[in-house]
Amino acid sequence: MIDYLIVGSGLAGISFAEIALKNNKSILLIDNKSQVSSKVAGGLYNPVILKRFSEVWKAEEQLVLMDEFYNQIEDKLQTRFNFKLPILRKFFSIEEQNNWFAASDKKNLAPFLSTKLIPKKYNGIDSPYDYGEVLHTGYVDTALLLDTYKEYLLKNNLLLEEFFDSGYIEFFDYGIQYKNIQARHIIFAEGFGLHKNPFFNYLPLDGTKGELFIIKAPDLNLDVIINTSVFILPLGGHLFKVGATYNWQDKTDAPTEGGKQELLERIKEILNCDFEIVKHFGGVRPTVKDRRPLIGTHHERKALHILNGLGTRGVMLGPAMAKALFDKIENEIPLDPEIDIQRFHKKYLKTLILDRP
Repeated sequence: MIDYLIVGSGLAGISFAEIALKNNKSILLIDNKSQVSSKVAGGLYNPVILKRFSEVWKAEEQLVLMDEFYNQIEDKLQTRFNFKLPILRKFFSIEEQNNWFAASDKKNLAPFLSTKLIPKKYNGIDSPYDYGEVLHTGYVDTALLLDTYKEYLLKNNLLLEEFFDSGYIEFFDYGIQYKNIQARHIIFAEGFGLHKNPFFNYLPLDGTKGELFIIKAPDLNLDVIINTSVFILPLGGHLFKVGATYNWQDKTDAPTEGGKQELLERIKEILNCDFEIVKHFGGVRPTVKDRRPLIGTHHERKALHILNGLGTRGVMLGPAMAKALFDKIENEIPLDPEIDIQRFHKKYLKTLILDRP
């Protein structure tokens, strides 16, 4: 008998695994290859939605939990994943500067937006109107984090790499049995793979495809993250990660010619130096229309739980949402109604009644 069987090895799955282990719970994680969005994510964390100049939901609380979480994993695995790096917003006009200063005067944004213009010049980027700096920012190397954490799980016999078939789940008073595994709880952290989950596929997970590049630009001397219509993230060795697109129709992970052309057009609006595309990749983010995660317990099967819908901000949301779900299960601490899947139950149950013959 184990405490938690976790399905999915993206940011959501490993966040819950680490919090459970930290609290002396037994786990087994199944890497069912249901989604790739965590590994191909930009990995940026940023407390401000710059497009609308609004604060990310509960940003300050998430940043505190995130720092603690990644620091502990770095110490545990002796590998660095979390890189503190300024995000600079390139201004294209005096009007954009004025909008920035107006936003920085707002009480909820003041801790995150510097009021000093950054005049630094970077080879390869024209910036006649300077930059604004977002504070408390950086990025997590998600691919390295996930690969290293999976190695740790494998070494400790805590990982199964196989297809997960929900048809094998049997329910008992103590919890569930899956094949030869007995567990008190299952945590479904499948990302966009949720659509194949018969217990939670009624939830409105839309999925938004994003495409990114790795480019090589020898003349670009960037030591910060630039954010405009795309982000440009320095990786070292003249390599940069650039992204991302947003496509609400295509639900595949394959890179497209349309995504490539969109990114090229945006890059050329910012860079005036030569670059080459080294890699082009994509993934479907697990997004929800109300921009809140999908966290909670099945309305009938109390051993089944979901940790999903982290969207474009998985590195910030993952640790906080995993802790919230763990606290609900183990300590009966109610979930915030904004993230609890109960917010969709009334509509779902009404649909079930209408669908009955």
